[in-house]
Amino acid sequence: MKLNVVVHEAEEGGYWAEVPAIPGCATQGDSFEELLGNFYEAIEGCLSVDVR
Repeated sequence: MKLNVVVHEAEEGGYWAEVPAIPGCATQGDSFEELLGNFYEAIEGCLSVDVR
């Protein structure tokens, strides 16, 4: 699965990112490397929600 990711520089430093195709799926990190690590975890969490 391929998803578009929008990365932003945070005003207070660091980065934050969002996935437009998954409303509410966003994460942040103090460095770009930390953002990437957090990002995979955020997407997995957003996609694993079981709505009944």
